[in-house]
Amino acid sequence: MTQETGGFAALDLNPNIVAAVLATGYEEPSAIQHQSIPIILAGHDMIGQAQTGTGKTAAFALPILNKIDVSKREPQALILAPTRELALQVATAFETYAKQMPGVNVVAVYGGAPMGPQLRAIRNGAQIVVATPGRLCDHLRRDEKVLSTVQYLVLDEADEMLKLGFMDDLEVIFDAIPASRQTVLFSATLPSSIRSIAERHLREPKHVKIQSKTQTVTAIEQAHLMVHADQKIPAVLRLLEVEEFDALIAFVRTKQATLDLAAALEAKGYKAAALNGDIAQNQRERVIDSLKDGRLDIVVATDVAARGLDVPRITHVFNVDMPYDPESYVHRIGRTGRAGRDGRALLLVTPRERRMLQVIERVTGQKVAEARLPNPQAVLDARIKKLTKSLAPLVAESEASHGELFDRLTADLGCSARALASALLRKATNGQALDLAAVEREQPLVPTYNQRERSSGERAERGERSERSAGDRERRAPMPLAEGRVRCRTALGARDGIAAKNLLGAILNEGGLARDAIGRIQVRDSFSLIELPEDGLERLLTKLKDTRVAGKQLKLRRYRED
Repeated sequence: MTQETGGFAALDLNPNIVAAVLATGYEEPSAIQHQSIPIILAGHDMIGQAQTGTGKTAAFALPILNKIDVSKREPQALILAPTRELALQVATAFETYAKQMPGVNVVAVYGGAPMGPQLRAIRNGAQIVVATPGRLCDHLRRDEKVLSTVQYLVLDEADEMLKLGFMDDLEVIFDAIPASRQTVLFSATLPSSIRSIAERHLREPKHVKIQSKTQTVTAIEQAHLMVHADQKIPAVLRLLEVEEFDALIAFVRTKQATLDLAAALEAKGYKAAALNGDIAQNQRERVIDSLKDGRLDIVVATDVAARGLDVPRITHVFNVDMPYDPESYVHRIGRTGRAGRDGRALLLVTPRERRMLQVIERVTGQKVAEARLPNPQAVLDARIKKLTKSLAPLVAESEASHGELFDRLTADLGCSARALASALLRKATNGQALDLAAVEREQPLVPTYNQRERSSGERAERGERSERSAGDRERRAPMPLAEGRVRCRTALGARDGIAAKNLLGAILNEGGLARDAIGRIQVRDSFSLIELPEDGLERLLTKLKDTRVAGKQLKLRRYRED
């Protein structure tokens, strides 16, 4: 057994769990895992103070899986998360770590998805329930006994849950599960509200506090590009037009994504190959050897498949899919900038992943600069530069070796030397657009998040900070509506302690909307106005009818401005 395997095995975890963890590429437990796992395995309540990105999901997922009784088809562990995105991420982590534990079932419970299948999954024996508080309370109203068998409770990012107004929902959930349960609470900060929950609902908890270590990657030039998920492949192709790289590794999350991106790159003439867990070891070695000796220039890989890959000629790393945590990001971009060489790392970020970008910057202690897609002029200049570079070695000797053939072709074709040279260039460049008008006519990308959507997100977060007083807020007329949106009203306002971010978080969490679908949020003294998409509004209002913000019902309804 290797030393790394011993690291997890020494924590007295089920060998099948250890094997699943190692298969994900993690080799040694992080500080939070090393301290928390023995405490949770021993059955103690615990308060863990740790930032996102320290490995805290595995810190509670691994010992809980170790304690689950697979023979019992009933809810045994409940993990509460503040947002749908985090709930899905945690559920995926549990499924990954349980891959070698037949019979373990995980269900994610969150707003914006049908309630029936979620409730059936719980009743049909999912041992692990990962849920947002608001949607879970919806289920408890239908079946108050649905959580009566829960033995383990985890509150993940408890401070964020309270910021989003879930205090009342948490109290409902505490009352619905057995008092004899084991409770674990994770929070980046421990304000008085969190301490109050711990005093009331945890029994003699052990405390674990982890300070995030700053990870430096100063030798590597880093940048990020905001795009939508369906823009990623076009964005990569556009970026490669202008990036001067020797060899490049592109990281994606799934095996299918390695195949899709590698195929798109090959179609554009790049020497690329996929590297994923389904590729046999001998084929993997051939791919790496080809990258080393120049037969390949680009490898598209998953984190697991790229483990141990060390190719000095890699000058660029593209994080096409966001890594799951900052440690993975640092590990990925460390593939470049080796042995004193320059390295460049680009990260594609979708609107929903901005929070993880902020976490990466906080953990690494470095700002990841913002980049933009190259414009048509930059693409044209890069294409001509590459063509010039490829022709330069040929010019000196070509006239001596092909001069007579050139003269014969111009005579046979009855054309000028310029016309023949142009035809040969067209043939050599496979019809690639090499004038500005043609480049501009090429299939355009949908405008990136930079140009299209930042304004709406920032407006929602700013709310009405520019309004000078409560009286001004009450008298100020609503702003003009964007096309396709309607204005909705809630009786919650500034005097209720409401901020725009509270309303935004509640609607994103329970309504299942993308962030860009929400327009302006105007917080007045005694009410608030929120712009929502007109299409599907009634369904959305039905989803939100029981939503609470800051402990009070949202009661959102369409606003009539007459």
